[in-house]
Amino acid sequence: MAKIKKGDLVQVIAGRDKGLQGRVLRVFPKDDRVIVEGVQRVKKHTRVATNERGVATGGIETVEAPIHVSNVALVGPDKKPVRVGFREVEVERNGRKKIVRERIGRKAGKEIEL
Repeated sequence: MAKIKKGDLVQVIAGRDKGLQGRVLRVFPKDDRVIVEGVQRVKKHTRVATNERGVATGGIETVEAPIHVSNVALVGPDKKPVRVGFREVEVERNGRKKIVRERIGRKAGKEIEL
């Protein structure tokens, strides 16, 4: 189970965008990187082309680049960054007991909801 998932509210704790908060748009678990909305914006040059309607697309675009997962922290219910841990909880579904891992904030020990 990942500590940071798509849709989580995170805060940048290192780098040029330190202190900014945003939602996670995409996660790259193999590379340990995430794309955060409004953070790590870079200029991307794309070739100018026209489509069948004659509309020109391309030029210089500003897009979000991936940022390493160690440079972001999950934001807890109190709108402050928290360290993430896991707790195993026994849940009963359809008369069967199952153990489920849930993410918790380390300091408060409360479950973190999306």
